[in-house]
Amino acid sequence: MTMPMPPQLEAAFTQISDALAKVVGTPVDLASEGWAEIEKGVIRLLGGPFDPARAEHQMVALGLSGGLASRLHADHQAFWFPHRETPEGASLGFPDALIMLSPFGAVVDALRSARLERLADVQKEIRGALAQVKFSGQAGTVKLAAEDYMRLFDPAFVQLVALDRAKLKSTWDLTPNRLSIDLRDAIGRATKLSPEVKKQLEQQFVTALARMDAGTPLIKQVLKAPRIVESMGLLFGSVGSTGAAAEEFWTDVVMALLFVGAPTSFPPLDGEELEVAKQGVDPLFLFLDVVPYQHKAPEEEGLLGAFPAATLSLPEPAFEQVRQLRLIKVGLEAVTQPLAQFDAAKTRESIARFSDMVRQRTGPVPPGQGADEAKMMIDAALQLLTDLKGLVASGKEVFLRRLTEAEAASEPALGQVRQAASGPRIILAP
Repeated sequence: MTMPMPPQLEAAFTQISDALAKVVGTPVDLASEGWAEIEKGVIRLLGGPFDPARAEHQMVALGLSGGLASRLHADHQAFWFPHRETPEGASLGFPDALIMLSPFGAVVDALRSARLERLADVQKEIRGALAQVKFSGQAGTVKLAAEDYMRLFDPAFVQLVALDRAKLKSTWDLTPNRLSIDLRDAIGRATKLSPEVKKQLEQQFVTALARMDAGTPLIKQVLKAPRIVESMGLLFGSVGSTGAAAEEFWTDVVMALLFVGAPTSFPPLDGEELEVAKQGVDPLFLFLDVVPYQHKAPEEEGLLGAFPAATLSLPEPAFEQVRQLRLIKVGLEAVTQPLAQFDAAKTRESIARFSDMVRQRTGPVPPGQGADEAKMMIDAALQLLTDLKGLVASGKEVFLRRLTEAEAASEPALGQVRQAASGPRIILAP
């Protein structure tokens, strides 16, 4: 059984297969031929040392990535799952053990070393890791699926966070040894957490800190462990945050509602829009589509359609070499005035008036398509905007944070630790 590739990888796989066939004079099967044989043609395609900055070299790497992925699927039923932090936008997962691999990264490493046979070593390492899980008795009866990997590894969720710059700096200037003490203390004082959750948090964060250089400040090790540096800054420097939601929801619904505001009059609906409404599509979706913005949105798209690229900055200069930032300082110029005028009740009333206008024009319609979903979307979007309004009003720097679904699910527990870390320490005198 074949494995569907992401479109960009499938196109590269086909293109490089054809290009190799032309330079060597015979068909080349990237999914089965020996890597040493494939490398002979690859050398001619590259025309010199591999340079990842050249688009044509990147295309070669993407094509070879498809070949490596096909082999791992044939041998171990590997599958693609969306992963926004990788250049190819996807990674490989395995059903029998929690192992994640970026084929593109493995291919780039092999091409940089001018030894494509290193990919055979990658295959061997994967085979050994899966065998170890199988014979250790750790393999579960339930197979892992793409959804499981997405929940754990794909940072598809976004939240906005207000951080105290002084607390952020003092946290990042600490050494891992010193920070571990503060972390254990905060977890221990989070009285609402169960012992099991406390143990899990200690294993997750204290173990990660233990793998770092014990005597070197955290910020100087950001290239070694960017995620743990970000996590510690968020844990000890956060003074407030919004909820977490999918990036597309922020862009298409939350920020759209912010810039639309709470109009009291609406544009007339044309025939096509009325026809859609008559079919039962919830008026919310028409509201977002046809009602013009009352507030000026950024001319350039930017992050979430609200934060232009020119207003974005690093949390600290030390993050400059981090390949995939999950924590980005955002400029608030475009949202400050709309948020100051934002009123959740008035926005809700405006949507309701628009819905009444639609129903008056359409008359009786079939049961609403997505009516329950639309209500949940409105509730969630208005809550996120209320949260964001509070962050901006705090006067603190605001950061966009990308996180996985699993990280979003753990936020309530981490909130208890943050509260304990910032709360007073009560010392009872004898």
